[in-house]
Amino acid sequence: MSSPVSKYVTVLDRELHYVEWGDPAKRKLVLWHGLARTGRDFDDLAEALCGDWHIVAPDTIGRGLSQWSPAPQTEYCLDFYGKLATAFVDALGWQEFDWVGTSMGGAIALRAGAGPLAGRVQKLVLNDIGPELNPAAIERIRSYAGKPPRFDRVSELEAYLRQIYLPYGHLSDAQWRRMAETSARRLPDGGITTHYDPNMVMQFIHHPQDYDQWDEWRKLTCAMLCLRGENSDLLLREAAERMPRENARCRLIEIAGCGHAPALNVPEQIGIVRDFLLG
Repeated sequence: MSSPVSKYVTVLDRELHYVEWGDPAKRKLVLWHGLARTGRDFDDLAEALCGDWHIVAPDTIGRGLSQWSPAPQTEYCLDFYGKLATAFVDALGWQEFDWVGTSMGGAIALRAGAGPLAGRVQKLVLNDIGPELNPAAIERIRSYAGKPPRFDRVSELEAYLRQIYLPYGHLSDAQWRRMAETSARRLPDGGITTHYDPNMVMQFIHHPQDYDQWDEWRKLTCAMLCLRGENSDLLLREAAERMPRENARCRLIEIAGCGHAPALNVPEQIGIVRDFLLG
C-alpha cells in the first residue's frame, strides 16, 4: 500500500498543490474535487485504488494549498481550470489517463475533455455532475461558499461541515475530523475559516453560463459513468437521465442515501468506481 506524497508544481505561472499516490508505472488516474473542497476529499478512494493506479489529487487554484488567483474574475472559470488541468498533466508527462471528478471536478473534465484534453481522458467518472445543473442548488452552494464562516475552534468548523455536507452520506467521526483539519485556514486574528478563496464564487457572476455544457457533452468520446446522488438537488434526475440519450457512451447509476455529492468513501461506492475503471 502506497503512502500519499504532498507535492507542488507551477503551471501557467500558478502554483498547484497535489497529493500523489501509487506506483508511477501503473495506469494514470486524476481525482479532482468539488467547488469549495480540496483534493484530500479523495483520501479514502485513493488509498483503495492506489494498488492499481498512479493517482494525483490536485487542489484547484484558490483552494487548499494551491495559489489563490490574482485575477479572480477571469481565472475562476471552467475554461481556465481546463487550461490549468491540461498544463498540470502535461507537466507530469501524462498522455492518457482516467479521471474521477466530483461536482466542479467533473465539470472541468467535461470542458477540457471536449477541448484541450480531447482524446486523452480514457474513462471518466462524473460524481453528481452533468451538463445541466439546477439553478436553485447553484444559488444554495454560492450562498455558503461566498461567505465563509469564522470560528474560534476547529471543532466548531467540524460541526459546520457536518451540517452543510450532510448530503455526502455516511462519514465516520475520523473522516469528519480529517475533513475539518484539511479544510481549515487560520485567520490573522487567530480564528478559523475554510481553506479557499471566497472570490472563487465570482465564477457565477462573471461566467453565469459556465455549467451549461450540452454542446461539450456531445463531443466527448471516452467511456463515462455518471453517479447521481439519489437526493441530489444539483443534478436533477431529468437531466441525469437525458445524459445517456445525448451521449451513448455514458452509463448512469444512482447512489442511494446521498444527495450532492456521494463521498466515494464507502466500499460499495468505491467498488462501483473500481469496477468501471477496470471494466
